[in-house]
Amino acid sequence: MLTFFALLILLAVFMAFRMPIAFAMGLVGFFGLALQLGLRPAFAVLERVFFDSSSSFILVAIPLFILMAELLTAGDVTRRAIYACQSWIGHVKGGLAMATVAASVILAALVGSSTASTAAMAASAFPEMRNHNYSERLAAAVVSVGGTLAVVVPPSIVLVVYGVLTETSIGKLFIAGILPGLLTATGLVVVIALIAVRTDQAPKGDPFVLGKAIRNSRHVIPMGLLMLAVIGAIYGGLASPSEAAALGVMGALVIVLMQRTLSFTALNRSISGSIRATVMIVTIVCCSAIFSNYLAFTRITHALLEFASTTDLPREVIMLIMVLALLVMGMFMDQLAILSLSMPLAFPTAMALGYDPVWFGVVVTKTVEIGLLTPPLGLNAYVAAGQTGVPLRTIFRGILPFLVMEILVLILLLSFPQITLWLPSLMVR
Repeated sequence: MLTFFALLILLAVFMAFRMPIAFAMGLVGFFGLALQLGLRPAFAVLERVFFDSSSSFILVAIPLFILMAELLTAGDVTRRAIYACQSWIGHVKGGLAMATVAASVILAALVGSSTASTAAMAASAFPEMRNHNYSERLAAAVVSVGGTLAVVVPPSIVLVVYGVLTETSIGKLFIAGILPGLLTATGLVVVIALIAVRTDQAPKGDPFVLGKAIRNSRHVIPMGLLMLAVIGAIYGGLASPSEAAALGVMGALVIVLMQRTLSFTALNRSISGSIRATVMIVTIVCCSAIFSNYLAFTRITHALLEFASTTDLPREVIMLIMVLALLVMGMFMDQLAILSLSMPLAFPTAMALGYDPVWFGVVVTKTVEIGLLTPPLGLNAYVAAGQTGVPLRTIFRGILPFLVMEILVLILLLSFPQITLWLPSLMVR
């Protein structure tokens, strides 16, 4: 046990010196295995873990979903989605901010990356809101919180990584994320409406023009059809997540080629970006598996499971402790780092307490999503500040009412698991 705590301190030191979380976990796990088993057996475990983790078929879904997002972003599809939503509801008080949330839902279903969604919104929606005399505090906050929808709404990369780390059905996780994502979006719209009524931060936009709205929606219809095809194929049992991801890439390529918005340079940049992101995620998965193997050999996971099954504490209290720990981690770390660090211990504990793995995955994903908005890290706030030039302190002040709503949605998901599990229960087996 003393060795375990010493290695945890070493892990903290590595992270303090800004070593990538994957390498930090992999090194600490390898050192632990070497101390536990000896150097040669540790290398044997290392070889087996890297092969088993990197050869998993479900990992194919990761580069495909990332490439789909990169193609749509490079093809200017995201900006058109924003303008289409603005032309339909931008005329009401606070309508441009609400349209930004609606466009964020579309982007979440197509992009799957919170930072990419935030950057796209900051480049397109923020200038539009500022031109219509929205307060910079509200406009930048809406851009930041709208980007977090990509964490929950499928095809979320965070859900894919959770599914790989815990061997949970990614198809069910995707379907389970739909209602929580829409519930979150609805909550954001409610907060915007309250702010628009009570303050002068969100005036009306341009008058509604039906012809303009229809014209702006022409380019969004193919995206909607692609989104329905990908999610519908998984929901109907017609395709696995990896096969649906391949369908998404093909559909995205067809859309951007037909609309003539993709250059060869942009295509090359999209492929390069998806390769870099995939290598990073697969490295995290493999190094997390090394750390998990070390925990298994030390029987720390087994001791934690015994405690969870024999303690007098109600299981709801243990779950609350885990959620609070994830919220605190979210203040200092990104989502993938939190998953790779916490799931080797948190997931077996939740399963020992009798919780559903799909429900737990959505709760964990929702919890780490909140970390994108909380200081001092608040990654989405930093992205929005960098893109818009609005001071970080101003953005965090604007995020506060939305953060309260996010906590309320998390409480609802914890209290009523059927919100998450209803759609997966209807899936074709």
